[in-house]
Formats: sequence, C-alpha cells, structure tokens
Amino acid sequence: MSCVVRIEPLAAPFAEEAARWAARLGLPLAGEAELALQVGEDGLQLQLLGDDAPGPVRVDFLEGAAAHRRQFGGGSGQMIAKAVGIAPGIRPQVLDATAGLGRDAFVLATLGCPVQLIERQPVIAALLEDGLARAARDLEVGPIVARMQLHTGNAIDRLRQWQGEAPQVVYLDPMFPHRDKTALVKKEMRVFRPLVGDDDDAPALLEAALALASHRVVVKRPRKAPVIEGPKPGYSLEGKSSRYDIYPKKKLTA
Repeated sequence: MSCVVRIEPLAAPFAEEAARWAARLGLPLAGEAELALQVGEDGLQLQLLGDDAPGPVRVDFLEGAAAHRRQFGGGSGQMIAKAVGIAPGIRPQVLDATAGLGRDAFVLATLGCPVQLIERQPVIAALLEDGLARAARDLEVGPIVARMQLHTGNAIDRLRQWQGEAPQVVYLDPMFPHRDKTALVKKEMRVFRPLVGDDDDAPALLEAALALASHRVVVKRPRKAPVIEGPKPGYSLEGKSSRYDIYPKKKLTA
C-alpha cells in the first residue's frame, strides 16, 4: 500500500538522522510514496517522485531567492512592509499563521519585526524548522532568524487558544488558489498539493485572526482573487500579481 510521504537518507551517513525524522513524523523509511522527505548534507528537502517530477523543495534563507530579496528587495518600501504597518519607529509584532516555507516571515524579520509562525502541515513545518536551524548558525542571517519563532499545529485552534500577549498583526496567506505563473511557485504547488490540498477553512481562519490581532489582520491574495468570505477589508494594496487585503482594528504607533 502506498503512502503520501516516505523518509529517505540521500547517503548512508544520514540514515540515523532519517530514522529520527521518520519516528518523529510517524512516516515510513521505505515503500511506495508520492513524495520523499530526503535527508542529506544540505539538510531536508522534499522531492516529488515519479516521471517528470520537478527538483526538490527546501527552505534556504542563506542563498537563492531569500538572500537576493534580503539584499535587494526594497527594504521597508516593499508592499508587504506597508501592509503590516512598518513605518519609521514602528516594527509591529507579527503572527504569520500560514507560514509555509517562511518567505514572507523572513522578509518581515529582516525588516526588524518579531515574527511568530504557525505551520500546520508537519512535513512543511519540518522543512521550515530545518531551514531556520541552518540559518541560525550563520553570522549574518542568524540574528534575523532569531526574531522568528516557529509553532506547529492547526492555526485556527492555536489562534483561538492563544496564550499571552496578542500579536499586533496577524498575517494570512492561504496557500490556494494561487495562480502565480513563476516556475518556482508552480513547482512548489505540484509538490505541496498531495500534502495540503485546498485551504477550504480560510473564512474560519480569518474570523479567528480578527478575534486575536490587536491592531490589524493582513491577507495576501492573488491580485484578481475574491476577498475571503466574511467581513470586508478596510482597504487593499495591489501589486502586479498579489494583493494585500487589510482589516484595521487600531492604529499602530511608535
């Protein structure tokens, strides 16, 4: 009988670590599967199996797109920065309740925001945990990811049962229905679809976010997608492919 994900070491020295991940995630080390969570010298990566499969997906805050955006992304002039309320002297506490691979959270942490992340899919959370751990050992990026704290579990439940100080901003980016045409995003959608399916509970997630956030909720959507069912946003910021729907509750101040 096949399963969705199996764990596999990419070389013999990683067999022990692979066995630890298999035990922790409750996944098999062998057998038919749609995806393989692979363990190697570069950490964890998720590989779609079968003919015509794209390359693996991994979390890397040190090189590639994340590094380029950190260095050349436009700083606090980026639309995501405006959406969450970054301004001179204002770096809000953000809860990213749909963390995924942590890209948006990393941008916000780079800009100085403390960011808590929730990822409900255990395999994606494992990729993110691994990427954060590798980045933490880097002299330049370590202080940035030190501002990022990962939680796993169902975001709606975690928002409803939140303990301690409420985040000023709750940020939501429901994974589907993204229609981004970039090859990278298309590859990730192919890899993640067997794991995640569709985010059918976005209205409940928005409701829980609005109940928790002290200052605002921000929802990232494909530019032409409808707003999430529920209260209407106060205003939106629109870019070439994405849109940020903002639900203000209280003015952010320095």
